[in-house]
Amino acid sequence: MRIAVISDIHGNLPALEAVVADIGRRGVDQIVCLGDNLSGPLMPRETAQYLMAASWVILAGNHERQILSFCEGVSGPSDAYAHSQLSDAEFAWIRSLPATVQLTPDIFLCHGTPDSDCEYLLESIHGDSLAVASETEVLRRLGTVQSRVVACGHSHLHRSLRIRTGQLLVNPGSVGLQAYSDDHPHPYFVENGTPDAFYAVIEPRSNVWSCTHHAVPYDFAPMANLAAERGRPDWEQALRCGYVR
Repeated sequence: MRIAVISDIHGNLPALEAVVADIGRRGVDQIVCLGDNLSGPLMPRETAQYLMAASWVILAGNHERQILSFCEGVSGPSDAYAHSQLSDAEFAWIRSLPATVQLTPDIFLCHGTPDSDCEYLLESIHGDSLAVASETEVLRRLGTVQSRVVACGHSHLHRSLRIRTGQLLVNPGSVGLQAYSDDHPHPYFVENGTPDAFYAVIEPRSNVWSCTHHAVPYDFAPMANLAAERGRPDWEQALRCGYVR
């Protein structure tokens, strides 16, 4: 079984289409999506409709929760724009998405950690950036999950770790947004330094699960221009080059 893992599309439909085309050339058996599907100034409704028509396992991330709990003047601009573009059908679909899935006895899927959609599993904030979390931090965040593979998203950083328990922990990176800034608990930045879209493929080899990461080029200029038109220079820069500073 070969499984393609995608995450953090953020309404970037052209990036998603490029990733799906690349996946199609690799003979995978299944696609799973780990959430943060729509939020941003790009194409939330069109992306939702694309995903609604797909026969994938799709999770809700923290931004799905935030879109559903949208509050005028309180929610951030990315969630506000997505919320403004969605119809009842898309909202109903978002409400149907699970936060976690035990895909098989071997594979557990989450957006952030098994217990939180807004905590990083494989990274910790150090100064103004993210660094690989300590093994102690990772084990604490895993809690009681003992699946041989745990796939997570949220950080937008493509990474895989094999820890002392033998578990393979995989973050496929982001399909749609290669840099961002956050201010909680203090200001920091996440930057991949490339506009390419990312995903991962996991598969068992000789009874050991392995992971390969893939970067997919796509025509990012229309999405960067769209972000600029909608007053989001931060997104424009992130989409063009994978940096926000």
